[in-house]
Amino acid sequence: MGNQTLLACGMAAGPLFTIAYLLEGASRVDYKPFRHPVSSLALGRAGWAQTVNFLFTGLLSLIFAVGLWRAGSSRWGALLIGVWAVGLLGAGACRTDPVSGYPVGTPDQLQRPTRAGVLHDLFSLIGFLALAVACFVFALSNSPGWALYSIASGVLFATTMALASAAFSQHQRWVNLGGLIQRVSLTIGWTWQTLLAVRILHT
Repeated sequence: MGNQTLLACGMAAGPLFTIAYLLEGASRVDYKPFRHPVSSLALGRAGWAQTVNFLFTGLLSLIFAVGLWRAGSSRWGALLIGVWAVGLLGAGACRTDPVSGYPVGTPDQLQRPTRAGVLHDLFSLIGFLALAVACFVFALSNSPGWALYSIASGVLFATTMALASAAFSQHQRWVNLGGLIQRVSLTIGWTWQTLLAVRILHT
């Protein structure tokens, strides 16, 4: 597989992930995108679709990491993207626990998280941290514009993910906006990865 193809996988992952969860969320009764996390789409009879979404885009991101490694632009950056990809794969393999009242009839927060739920959260946290740090690592370039954009993306991605985490932990100020905040955060992260792939492809 040519390196351009590997890098193109990183360009495709974000849009595919976003389109998939938007379509899946729109088709779910009682699912509230402003309140509920993307991971909750993996629950229920149609949950396989979001699981596949995690696994497929995680695989694309892992292939992208290989392309970055071959391109040699930043070995540390490539490793961090690889960790982000493993986080996506782990989040797909380990189903999240119900949260914020979805699915209907479940509590806002389980008193005893399941092992799969704990692993899901751990993989997600590791992946999110890796992507945030990757933004700063790839900011080390000769382009001030790209550096500024990458730093801003890293800060905003980490900040919005922290707010989303507080919301899913039932912080009263944010709980009804957790899903929206998470979607803003994911858009920031995936857009940065897509533009990184475009940038590397054209250098």
